[in-house]
Amino acid sequence: MGNQPLIVLSEDSQRTSGEDAQSMNVQAGKAVAESVRTTLGPKGMDKMLVDSSGNVIVTNDGVTLLSEMEIDHPAADMIVEVAETQEEEVGDGTTSAVVIAGELLSQAEDLLDQDIHATTLAQGYREAAEEATAALEEIAIDVDEGDTEILEQIAATAMTGKGAENAKDLLSRLAVEAVRAVSDDEGVDTDNIKVEKVVGGSVENSELVEGVIVDKERVSDNMPYFAEDANVAIVNGDLEIKETEIDAEVNVTDPDQLEQFLEQEEAQLREMAEQVADVGADVVFVDGGIDDMAQHYLAQEGIIAVRRVKSSDQSQLARATGATPVSSVDDLSEDDLGAAGSVAQKEIAGDQRIFVEDVEDAKAVTLILRGGTEHVIDEIDRAVEDSLGVVRTTLEDGKVLAGGGAPEIDVSLSLRDYADSVGGREQFDAILYLPKGFEVRPR
Repeated sequence: MGNQPLIVLSEDSQRTSGEDAQSMNVQAGKAVAESVRTTLGPKGMDKMLVDSSGNVIVTNDGVTLLSEMEIDHPAADMIVEVAETQEEEVGDGTTSAVVIAGELLSQAEDLLDQDIHATTLAQGYREAAEEATAALEEIAIDVDEGDTEILEQIAATAMTGKGAENAKDLLSRLAVEAVRAVSDDEGVDTDNIKVEKVVGGSVENSELVEGVIVDKERVSDNMPYFAEDANVAIVNGDLEIKETEIDAEVNVTDPDQLEQFLEQEEAQLREMAEQVADVGADVVFVDGGIDDMAQHYLAQEGIIAVRRVKSSDQSQLARATGATPVSSVDDLSEDDLGAAGSVAQKEIAGDQRIFVEDVEDAKAVTLILRGGTEHVIDEIDRAVEDSLGVVRTTLEDGKVLAGGGAPEIDVSLSLRDYADSVGGREQFDAILYLPKGFEVRPR
C-alpha cells in the first residue's frame, strides 16, 4: 500500500491512459476538423452560432467558429490553437489548416492500428513537412510591392466564399492600398490599419482614408468644424484642475474668498488653453477629460478639442501626423506638433466622427467598411482582416503559390518520390500526404 501512487482528482475528473486515451484524442481532433470542413472552399456554407447570451454570429471563418465554440477537451483545444496560430501568422487558411490536421490524425489512426509507434509517426510527419516545404519553395513565384494585380488576386482569394465575395474587387483593391500605405523598412504592421465599421449603405460605399478617423465629436459646439493645414497636438492627460492626492477641506468664511478661489481655478484653465494656442496647435486630442471652462477658452482660440480618445487611436494619430504625445500641456512644445491637410467633423450614417485626412506620407490609414446590417458588416470585416493578413504575409515573404490545388499535387508527387528513398516505417507518413484516390504517374 505504501508504494502505490497517490492521485488527487476532483469528483468530476475522468482518467484514461494507453490506447484508450490515444483513440479519444484522435477522435476529438477529428471532430473539430469535421465541424468546420463544410465551410471550406468557394462553395463552403456559413454556420450560425448562438451563444449563451443570445448573440448570433453567422460566418464561415474557421478561427471565428472555433473560438466561439465551447470546446472542453485538451486535444481538441490543440486543434483550435492550430487555427489561431495560422490566423496570427498568415491571416487566412485557418479552416484548411484544421482540416489538414484532422486528416493527418485520421491517417495516423490507421497506422496506429498497424502497431506503428506514435513517436515514429511524429518523426515521419516532421520529415515529410520539411520535404513539403522544400518542394513549395521550388515552385514559389517571386512577388513584390509593385505587383498590384497579383496582390489583389491574393486578397480576393481570401474573400472567396465569404460574405464579402460580391464586392471582392473593390475590397481587395482597398486592402492592397492599405497595406502598401503602412509598409515601411521594418515591415508591415496591420495594427496601423484601422477598420471602421459603419452600418448603413452598401459594401460598394466602402473607402480608404489616408489618415485616421476618430469615433468622437468636438467637445463644444462653439469650436470650428474644420481646420485646414492643421497642427495637431496629442495629450496623454486631462485639461482639468488636478485633485489633491490627500483628503482636504477648504473652509470659506467670506464670499470674497470663494470668488478668489474660483478665479484662481479659472485662471489655471485659461492658462492651459493659452499654452495649447501659444505653441500653434489647431487641434488637440486628449485621452482624459476637458473641463467646461477649458472648453470655452479653447473655443475662443478657435481650437478643435477632442476628449476621451482611445490610446490605440492616439498611437495611430501620432504615426499618421508625426505628432509626439505629451503627458501634459505644460510639456507641449512646437516640436511635438503633427501636421494634417485637414481635420474635420463629418457625419457617417447618422454618427459624427473626426476625420484627420490629407496626411503627407501617412503611415496609418483607416478603412471604412459599409454594410446594410450588423451581421453583414461583421462578416465583411472578418474577410477584410484575412485579406490584409495575407497581403502583409506575401510582402514580407516575397513569395506566392498558384492556386487550384496545383501546389498540393506537386507536394504529393515530391513526397511520393521522397518516401521511396526513406528507410523504415517513416516512409508511410510521407505517403500519407498523397491525396486519396490520386494516381501517380512518372514525371
